[in-house]
Amino acid sequence: MTLLDEIKALWIKQRESLNQRFHRTLPFADYFVDRWEKARFLGFGEGTSVYDSCLVFGDVTVGEHTWVGPFTILDGSGGGLIIGSHCSISAGVQIYTHDTVSRSLSGGKAPIEASPTKIGSNCYIGPNSVIAMGVTIGDGVVIGANSLVMQDVPAGMKAYGTPCRVVGEA
Repeated sequence: MTLLDEIKALWIKQRESLNQRFHRTLPFADYFVDRWEKARFLGFGEGTSVYDSCLVFGDVTVGEHTWVGPFTILDGSGGGLIIGSHCSISAGVQIYTHDTVSRSLSGGKAPIEASPTKIGSNCYIGPNSVIAMGVTIGDGVVIGANSLVMQDVPAGMKAYGTPCRVVGEA
């Protein structure tokens, strides 16, 4: 049996076990990568988990017991990204600290724009939301699915939409 055959057999066994226990299947790497170990490797807080498919760039700090879902982007390359404790960062969320709009429009003459981004504790960021550079989201905020957040959201609020707007208290 080749190494490839052994890996395939292990993957099939892991896939069947997970499907029986939780009725789910995952991308190949997520059967082998420990989400909590990845978070510890990145220096994130105790009890935090990060899916293998999450891309992490630059200076990113995440508090305790935060869940970072699959197919997410945590970009701290433009001055730092801070995410608090007890947050849920849903599948497909993208959080940025830089953008290249001015650089692109200027034919490469303008600099890349950068600004730190912060998400407080006890926040829920809905699936496929995009948080633009420089945004601060306060503690206890709910961001609805598919939102484009380009302005700060005060603590304790619920906001959604493209562009995202506050619609009431969380």
